[in-house]
Amino acid sequence: MNIQALAFDTGGTVLDWHGGLVRALASIGSRHGIERDWHAMANDWRRRTMKHIVGQVHPGFHMDDVHRRVLDETLSEFGVEVLTAVERDELWRTWHQLGAWPDFVPALATLRKRLPVVSFTMLPTALVIDVSRRNGIIWDAIVSCEMIGVYKPNAEAYQTAARWLNLPPQAILMVACHNFDLNAAQDAGMRTAFVRRPDEWGPAGPPDPNPNRAYDFIEDGFDGLRDHVLAAL
Repeated sequence: MNIQALAFDTGGTVLDWHGGLVRALASIGSRHGIERDWHAMANDWRRRTMKHIVGQVHPGFHMDDVHRRVLDETLSEFGVEVLTAVERDELWRTWHQLGAWPDFVPALATLRKRLPVVSFTMLPTALVIDVSRRNGIIWDAIVSCEMIGVYKPNAEAYQTAARWLNLPPQAILMVACHNFDLNAAQDAGMRTAFVRRPDEWGPAGPPDPNPNRAYDFIEDGFDGLRDHVLAAL
């Protein structure tokens, strides 16, 4: 298998956004003596964001802008309007402070010894820089859809990423825990790896926990991905 680079979805595949948001929401809620289903609230915030960013073509905004705008909608939906503007901005900045899944960073470091590793993501560039520095993640490049101007799952996003890496799509292994991302990558000619992240959406579980196509690799975690990719080189 002629894999010459690995491209990683980053939002849910690499980062535990649900856990980070739940902790931040619960902390701010406790200041006001508020109890809510913080898991449901975090997921609502994520769903609203994805609805407004997926598939965009040359929007006048990026994902950080959407995170901030739809936060107000989520707070209203769950009856938490009491939060001040400062507290809302504090919540919004949580996205830049997320932790990575524990099995990711060591596996990536090993893979990077053999192949270029790239964050290929809908997240804005500044966010990826912040969470990468926080978690000790070293990429060879960050390719954000913000840079391209076209967001996944549009074919142009994948084609542009391949062109910027100066590689044919079939030489790139796209790694994600989301079928929509991998299916679009596969349609664009990329190799694909599905890594399960059963805790991505908290107790509710992810909306698509299992692969819906035949991918090149299907793994329960990043240790397995590391071992099987290196064995295939």
